[in-house]
Amino acid sequence: MPIVSKHLSRRQLLSGAAALTTAASLGVAGKARAQTVDDYIAKPPKGFSPLAIPGKVVKVTKGNDFPSLMQPNQLWPKSKVARSMLERAMMEFTGAPNLVEAMKKFIHKDDVVAIKPNGIAGQKGYTMAVNFELIEPVVEAILKIGVPAERITVYEQFPTFFNGTRVNVKHWKLPEGVQTGTHNNRDHKMPKVRLFHGIPTHYCRFFTDATAVIDMTMIKDHSICGYTGCMKNITHGNIQNPHDHHGHQASPQIAMLHNHPVVTSRVRLHITDAFKIMNDKGPLDRDPNTRIPHGAVYVATDPVAMDTVGWRVVEEERKKAGLKTLKRAKREPRYIQTASELGLGVHDWNDIRLQEVAI
Repeated sequence: MPIVSKHLSRRQLLSGAAALTTAASLGVAGKARAQTVDDYIAKPPKGFSPLAIPGKVVKVTKGNDFPSLMQPNQLWPKSKVARSMLERAMMEFTGAPNLVEAMKKFIHKDDVVAIKPNGIAGQKGYTMAVNFELIEPVVEAILKIGVPAERITVYEQFPTFFNGTRVNVKHWKLPEGVQTGTHNNRDHKMPKVRLFHGIPTHYCRFFTDATAVIDMTMIKDHSICGYTGCMKNITHGNIQNPHDHHGHQASPQIAMLHNHPVVTSRVRLHITDAFKIMNDKGPLDRDPNTRIPHGAVYVATDPVAMDTVGWRVVEEERKKAGLKTLKRAKREPRYIQTASELGLGVHDWNDIRLQEVAI
């Protein structure tokens, strides 16, 4: 694992960002031009500008009785509850009258869409993972916009992670024709880039084949990074060597990987499944005492603001449980501040507009 200095200057960070689009190879005279990283920067359909609202986060809850939100004797939400909470969050965020019209603010019918849920904590059983009941209405809304099923892909890193989401497990089936898959840290066709200490990496095919990506994540403690939510699901969930980018609590690696134009050009929406959150011992769901009912769905386009909100939620639950703050536990997620300094979003709590809605 590389040795990392405790602090990187803004100049060092930006100099790394400036090298993002270096050509992967020079090619051979007389042959077709070799692909470069620039070829993998996404462009939205002509004339379409996806909605982006820096600093805004919408949180929707439904009732005060957490068990009433869930399937009887199960750990996943009732389908109608998840759908209604998602729709209200999207409506509040966009001002649209329903889920489909809200989704049109982010997705065009001519897009190729990839949806990246997070199921790592659910791989040993259907516990802490982005729930199928939240993924399904997202897919259905995209289909109703007019995106063909074969141009929609729901994917994860490994099959065990994907099983945690229950997508296409037993009777939890996505609409016919929608693509699914796992990249297994091997399916990466783009040229390599070197963003941190010269370590090469590249982003997976499902991600780079899409013109639009929807990030579906959770709020959870992480034993290395302190807190992980929106940004790490996109960075370490898509590169082929995440293990090489965990040193020093993955700070500033997460920020630098997310700052790549291959990422910023295509990630359009962050949906956080917070029916349950994890306040310690993450990211795997090993201890039921760390699995805390939260009963909420969050929507944002600003990953820094959403991760700032999620970090605060975890700290509040750690305090209730008598646990150390993440800083005192030497796991402060400093990458969130770094991401803000790189211009990826809003980290100052005074500038974050958290809109809380109870339905």
